Amino acid sequence: MDWQTHARRLAADVARPESRWYEPVATTARHEFVPRWWANVGGTWKLREGNADTEQWMRTVYDDRTLVTRVGPLHADDAGPGTVTVSGLPTSSSTLPGLVVAMYRHAMISDGADILVTTGSGYGTALACRRLGDKHVTSIDVDASLVDKAAGRLDAAGLHPHTAVGDITGPLPSTYDRIVSTVSVPTVPASWLAALRPGGRLVTTLADTGLIITADKTGDEGASGQVELDRAAFMTTRTGNDYPPGLTGRFQEIHDQDGEEITTGRYPVLNVREAWDIWSMLSLTVPGIEHRYEDGPDRRRTAWMVHPDGSWARAVGRWTDPPTVHQGGPRRL
Repeated sequence: MDWQTHARRLAADVARPESRWYEPVATTARHEFVPRWWANVGGTWKLREGNADTEQWMRTVYDDRTLVTRVGPLHADDAGPGTVTVSGLPTSSSTLPGLVVAMYRHAMISDGADILVTTGSGYGTALACRRLGDKHVTSIDVDASLVDKAAGRLDAAGLHPHTAVGDITGPLPSTYDRIVSTVSVPTVPASWLAALRPGGRLVTTLADTGLIITADKTGDEGASGQVELDRAAFMTTRTGNDYPPGLTGRFQEIHDQDGEEITTGRYPVLNVREAWDIWSMLSLTVPGIEHRYEDGPDRRRTAWMVHPDGSWARAVGRWTDPPTVHQGGPRRL
């Protein structure tokens, strides 16, 4: 299997030849970390097995894309015979390599730095090991089975970083020069500042936004940070095998319900989750909003917004026409 040709092509797509991340991407067998995955087909997660079509496997896994490896509590590796589809939210993945490299670049990692990263499939951990040497890398995940799977594949690749099972928002195993989180957090955990060495840097994204945050530890044990001129979105940290059900039931309740207030909007219906700036602004202004969007017949577009306090909104319109907006609850979203 000539995976090296595919890996070199991927490296050329995500890094310049003189970049210190080019060789790690070009020499890491990503397919070994993603032998099976879940593909979203029309809103349903369908199992894909690499060995079923080796050439397609190589094209898919060495493309700069995210591959979902776990939906709800079920990892693709653990899907039994006859399991073809599942439903639920993604709970682990192999992040697109270009974004992993971008997060590492934002971290400004120097030679010899000790770094804490999040585990997922283990591929991002492998890139850090290739770049820094495995003794400088610690990989952490809340799920023991994910850590075990990744550790086994890293070991097979000749890489032996420190691994840990734990909630990354809680106390961390040691101290580090860099913390790079490819899961998003509601706020930067205080434990990260405690675990950062003097002059250390953290990189993460804020939950339900496209905002990449970097912060450098200051002499007073605080940090000075900024929002980067870049964007990314990751799965949010979780504490169990799956995310809570959220507001799915509430969406069903207000799906076609008349609002307490009905108005005509000024702008076309928008898929908020694909409008990074607006999605981020709403999440920061009114944290907790969940969104749904649907394209219907005759260019009909519908967007729903629901908040845990009971507030909700629905906008319905055709293409670029001003929509009809229904709203209810204690405030107008």
